[in-house]
Amino acid sequence: MSKSFESTWNNCLTVIKDNVSIQAFKTWFEPIKPVKLKSNVLTIQVPSQFFYEWLEEHYVDLLKKTIRKEIGAEAKLEYSIVMENNSGNKNPYTIKIPTTDNSILKNPQVSMPVDIGNKTIRNPFVIPGLRKVNVDSNLNPNYSFENFIEGDCNRLARSAGFAVAEKPGGTAFNPLLIYGGVGLGKTHLGHSIGIAIKDRHPNKTVLYVSSEKFTHQFIDSVKNNSTNDFIHFYQMIDVLIIDDVQFFAGKEKTQDVFFHIFNHLHQTGKQLVLTSDKAPVEMQGMEQRLLSRFKWGLSADLQMADLETRIAILNKKMYSDGIELPSEVVEYLAYSISNNIRELEGALISFNSTIFT
Repeated sequence: MSKSFESTWNNCLTVIKDNVSIQAFKTWFEPIKPVKLKSNVLTIQVPSQFFYEWLEEHYVDLLKKTIRKEIGAEAKLEYSIVMENNSGNKNPYTIKIPTTDNSILKNPQVSMPVDIGNKTIRNPFVIPGLRKVNVDSNLNPNYSFENFIEGDCNRLARSAGFAVAEKPGGTAFNPLLIYGGVGLGKTHLGHSIGIAIKDRHPNKTVLYVSSEKFTHQFIDSVKNNSTNDFIHFYQMIDVLIIDDVQFFAGKEKTQDVFFHIFNHLHQTGKQLVLTSDKAPVEMQGMEQRLLSRFKWGLSADLQMADLETRIAILNKKMYSDGIELPSEVVEYLAYSISNNIRELEGALISFNSTIFT
């Protein structure tokens, strides 16, 4: 006789209670309601988007281990999130979200140090001496294509990103350089491309890194006399996403080492995705040979979002965060902040916090 979802969840709670503090149990687990158990998928209802995100961030491993112990190795968890309906119907409704499978963002395991002929190279992201490591993709699962609102302001860049994700290294968009002002979605789109590639091509090694981190790693490699290790490591990456590449300006040695990495990746059919606050023709302090390579592929700009797109972004943010505000307030915010999406979303959160504080 199969177990009911209520008894299954009660058994899970018994285990969870022994592994968390009493306060944490009362705050984060007692409010959860089991909904159904079907085909080894346990659905639990949580009271808000924030509640779901907190569980995913702090307790997802415990939840997964517990339900697998109770249901079996193939057990999966699904959330049903209570949202407030904006229509005349006052009854809450739910949206279903599977647990975040961060495994799709993980890269294949790499042996470190790596022996290439007579050369041994080390991974600048890990402590020297580890033999088997997972190179973290550094991708943020919240910055997916699904959470990126399309409009006339970003359609070219988004479409190019989709094409790259479908066939990394196999399109004319290599490198793909996404440029635009602060807060217009460059970083989000870069992460989206990486996430989609990991989803469709899980065996490819994807790495997102800021230009600042890249520079610091290079400086450390110079100090440690391991510059060749640094270069060889980056030459093994299948998809390299460099954020804010304009910060290489004025750093001659960093530009020189990136030039060699760029050449190797491009010549071997690997994909490069770059973001910048300026188009290549406007970048100052960059070597011409590097700028010319930035122009080999496609440079796609992100422009200021129009009013309709800004309203759509706010509505999407409200939906995902479980926020409910009058349409007049949403339109006011969209009218008031027109040149920075990050500030627009921040204003929404601040406004909502002020109301309910």
